[in-house]
Amino acid sequence: MTDKIPLAGVIGSPIAHSLSPRLHGHWLKSYGIKGYYIPMDIAQAHLDEALRALPRMGFVGVNVTIPHKETVLRIAHAVTDRAALIGAANTLIFDKDGRIHADNTDGYAFLANMMQHSPGWEAKDGPAAVFGAGGAARAVISALLDAGAPEIRLANRSRARADGLRAEFGPRIAVQEWTQSADMVEGAATVVNTTSLGMVDQPPFPVSLDRLDPSAVVSDLVYVPLRTRFLELAAARGCQTVDGLGMLLHQATPGFERWFGRRPAVDEALRKAVLAR
Repeated sequence: MTDKIPLAGVIGSPIAHSLSPRLHGHWLKSYGIKGYYIPMDIAQAHLDEALRALPRMGFVGVNVTIPHKETVLRIAHAVTDRAALIGAANTLIFDKDGRIHADNTDGYAFLANMMQHSPGWEAKDGPAAVFGAGGAARAVISALLDAGAPEIRLANRSRARADGLRAEFGPRIAVQEWTQSADMVEGAATVVNTTSLGMVDQPPFPVSLDRLDPSAVVSDLVYVPLRTRFLELAAARGCQTVDGLGMLLHQATPGFERWFGRRPAVDEALRKAVLAR
């Protein structure tokens, strides 16, 4: 009767749209774990105060989403090398003394999703073409470089942001003008859209994929809709495609394991639970 029930959750603003409570809830129920995962809408002005209070309230950690993923790095007591390199954290672990440890699992999740849904895929198979230069792109680029991608061709609507990533990540990054970005998919073994283009209520993805090699593996981080026009165009070229939902699911596994003591499975049952209406 004296055992504490572990609490975890996700913080952001807004947060009502988050699928994280559904996926963590599925795991908690499936494994019979006594724990709770709670969505919390916390404004930027209250973030520091709220984070420092959570461990005293019984929380063992939280996921972090927009607009707090960069700010939490300045609040955390310890930051992993990958979170520092990416410049954002999506997973926080609280120790018994209330210290906050920040990590970023997005890069791990990208690779895990690619390998799960495209067996045999390897980053070292050839050049990668990446659209976008935001936080998600930073995680994807870091993961691809660590996994041995020989070259990453990068295009962003704002050239300056892409140039900034090249300055940070080094000479394996080749920046391409957005207006000429259709050229960079030619001969690419991996093609990734990290932008919000093609998402519901966002403009469509405008770049032609006519030069895609049919052997390329193509991924879109957008998962609403699950089957984007970007993926449909790639499939029409004969490419194997990987949707963005799996990345969302895989990024949650390291945190769940640390908080609740069990490594969860990312399987079809989880996908169905998260997509259920």
